[in-house]
Amino acid sequence: MEIIVTSVVAVVGTLLGSLATHYFQRRNRADAERFERNERLRQERVSAYTTYGGALVSLRRAQIDRRYAVQEQRQNADPDAIRYETYRLRTNALEAMFRVQLVTESPQLIELAQHAIDSVDLLTLRTPAEDFKDARDVSRQAIFDFVEAARKHVEVA
Repeated sequence: MEIIVTSVVAVVGTLLGSLATHYFQRRNRADAERFERNERLRQERVSAYTTYGGALVSLRRAQIDRRYAVQEQRQNADPDAIRYETYRLRTNALEAMFRVQLVTESPQLIELAQHAIDSVDLLTLRTPAEDFKDARDVSRQAIFDFVEAARKHVEVA
């Protein structure tokens, strides 16, 4: 009888140990998968936010260059080529902004992204000369504001 009780206790102990091991392995695997998913999302956000910031800076530079090329009537400047380059860079910036909108859950960040591209769009040939410097400053600050806000969404906790 004592052997049977000892055997039953041994079998029950083995089963309990097996169940506990299975539970903790499953929990660890779920935690690891959650961590990997969050890290992939963080990396995707870093990529999207930096791509958008870079696209804005390139578009801003092209807008400013276009204005000065036309204003100063540069001899070697091709107005059509400059205009089409600006269009291409604006398209890149819009595509990058769409990616930002897809990977973020922050309405504030989406609003800052929209404000940044809107402020860069004000750097046109139609902007009065007396307002152009302020428009440049506003667009630069809007880009930096977006990047600063985005940084908070990719920090490692």
